[in-house]
Amino acid sequence: MPTVVVIGTTPLPGLGTPIQDVPANVQVYTSTDIARQGQTNLTDFMEQNAGSITANAAQGNPFQPDINFRGFTASPLLGTPQGISVFQDGARINEPFGDIVNWDLIPQSAIAGMQLIPGSNPAFGLNTLGGALALYTKSGTEYPGGGLQVSGGSFGRKTAQAQWGGVAGSLDYFATGEFFDDRGWAQHNPSRVEQLFAKVGWQNEKTDLDLSFTGADNRLQGTQTLPLSFLNDIQQAYTFPDLNINKLAFVTLKGSRFLSDSLLLGGNAYYRQYRNQSVASDVNDDYGSIDPNTGAIDQVQATNDRSVIDQRSYGAGLQLVLTAGPRAHSNQLTIGTSIDAGHARFTQDAQDAQFTANRNTVGIDDFALETDADSSSSYLGLFAADTFHLTPKWTLTGSGRYNHADISISDRTGLSPLLNGDHSFSRFNPAVGLNYNPDPHLTGYLTYNEGVRPPTAIELTCADANAPCKLPNDFLADPALRQIVSRTIEAGARGTWRSVWQWSAALYRTQLDNDIEFISTAAGASTAGYFSNVGTTRRQGVELSLRTQIQSLSLATHYTYTDATFRTPFSESSPSNSTADADGGIQVLPGDHIPGIPTHALKLRLDYAISSHVSVGTNVLVNSSSYPRGDENNLDAGGKVPGYTLVNLDAQWRPADSLEIFARVSNLLDRRYSNFGILGENFFTGPNHTFGPTAGVDPRTEQFRGPGAPFGIWLGARYSMGGSGVSGSSGAGDRD
Repeated sequence: MPTVVVIGTTPLPGLGTPIQDVPANVQVYTSTDIARQGQTNLTDFMEQNAGSITANAAQGNPFQPDINFRGFTASPLLGTPQGISVFQDGARINEPFGDIVNWDLIPQSAIAGMQLIPGSNPAFGLNTLGGALALYTKSGTEYPGGGLQVSGGSFGRKTAQAQWGGVAGSLDYFATGEFFDDRGWAQHNPSRVEQLFAKVGWQNEKTDLDLSFTGADNRLQGTQTLPLSFLNDIQQAYTFPDLNINKLAFVTLKGSRFLSDSLLLGGNAYYRQYRNQSVASDVNDDYGSIDPNTGAIDQVQATNDRSVIDQRSYGAGLQLVLTAGPRAHSNQLTIGTSIDAGHARFTQDAQDAQFTANRNTVGIDDFALETDADSSSSYLGLFAADTFHLTPKWTLTGSGRYNHADISISDRTGLSPLLNGDHSFSRFNPAVGLNYNPDPHLTGYLTYNEGVRPPTAIELTCADANAPCKLPNDFLADPALRQIVSRTIEAGARGTWRSVWQWSAALYRTQLDNDIEFISTAAGASTAGYFSNVGTTRRQGVELSLRTQIQSLSLATHYTYTDATFRTPFSESSPSNSTADADGGIQVLPGDHIPGIPTHALKLRLDYAISSHVSVGTNVLVNSSSYPRGDENNLDAGGKVPGYTLVNLDAQWRPADSLEIFARVSNLLDRRYSNFGILGENFFTGPNHTFGPTAGVDPRTEQFRGPGAPFGIWLGARYSMGGSGVSGSSGAGDRD
């Protein structure tokens, strides 16, 4: 029978919607797709395979990239305005403290399938400005059996993975664990990742329940960006140490029950405890300044900033799905509600430091407390969605969601009473779509939808251009920000040609009102700046994809054109921009391109089965140039970050049914490239890149770049014990 692809058009467990009735250019990937290529983590897979996705290496750590989709970002870095919502089994995993996404907390081996849903779909709630990523985890029913996997190779990398699943009567169970350790491809950026996922389920003919646990204990170090004058040796660090320790305990309960043949009740509940400890080494931007009160010259070269985020978040959702009407005019109505709440305590202290000859920061006094604050947030949503078949060929969809957000901030020290405040945001967001299916091989659609994102606690407390913050930032009493409103219109088509060619094409435009940008004001570090509403911005583009399977050869290709621009003029502080005025300001005009977003991106995936036991594959990734941050007016003399082409290889050999040997080569041509840039001042202008001002040499304005990883090769083995083993099966998702 033909395969029916079902899309989850809301985060909660439900019936889903056949893809021919979904008015969006949805992308679907399975565990088999992910396991076959052997990438390090989920973000590597998305960057190399999913259309309209690019990534940057601002931190230089493989588990901490920014993922950009249609010009919107899901990032683990505070200070990056977020525009994509991410869900794991229906539970929102954007952290309440900053809406960030910690990619290192998602076990890749636990993923059964993923759906990338573009647009401002209101059913997915807050932060869905440019799209939503829905991840579905494995169960023992769909993934029985187990296996072991080990690999090793370049950069001292060692990985191990084990999983097991099965069924016992009405119960099923599944568990997987992952271990990753390497010294990093550069100096001072090792990673150690430990992840665990376990699930137990119960089901009968009407009811389906799952209880799962996700845990992680990770230690990640980064290398920051490098000035252009450092790029003769991309393995060196600008300053160090820079460390993040992430710990997670995440429990999710989800279930559904058919109350009748036409009425399904679904829901979920979750509790998430997250703790982040970070240490950041930074240049003291006040070095050499004169204290107006004492007349003394600041001789402190550096600071060590140490922060802790202790966060607890929880939520629940409930929805009813009603199907009715004759087949030719069937109707599926969904109504539901959800609530997400979070509480975080943020503490930060700092110490003065000096640089060694190799740019390590050594403290010269004790750490002193700078910030001790609590923040809390609660998001309430009420939503409805309806899919109605006007005729066998025409389908009308409509949805809407009312969102209400409360955000509170309080000072625990008693020294910053102006920090205390409560903020509330509300809005109703609608969506409507029309699909035309003249035959089973062709679908055309047109849709309009709206989304919203209120400012986070981080943004609300760091919004003053006269008092820029470091991130994780010193909390201040700053002006209130307005919530972002997104409006998306999309038209597209998809289908099959001659039974073997699958294609899709889409045109879209998303406009944001009251967009929030992080305006960098730093001299030598990329973490100082402030958040500001910058008026209207726009992302628009074209997406084209083509897939085929011809005997032993399979091909998948994606081309995307992304035009991301500011539409409202504004002034910002960017003292490292060559066109800045005497006060360090630049003028951004309508039509100027938003930094960090390549205009053109091309992806090619080829798989060839040499025999029933041997296969090879390659990923080719081509990205065009992009503007660095700080060059929002597109006029800096340093120009753009150049485009690049990468080629990766993978191969599999199965000498026995239960054993597979695999290899992967990353950056086959050892291409020197960068996928991120920011303007700043290089303070290390002394001999051998030592701290320059001490030798009477002024800082030098330069473009800083985030170098990509060089050539790497890894070899590994998978051993399967019955069922699907570690490589998964072809199922697109869990039972729901």
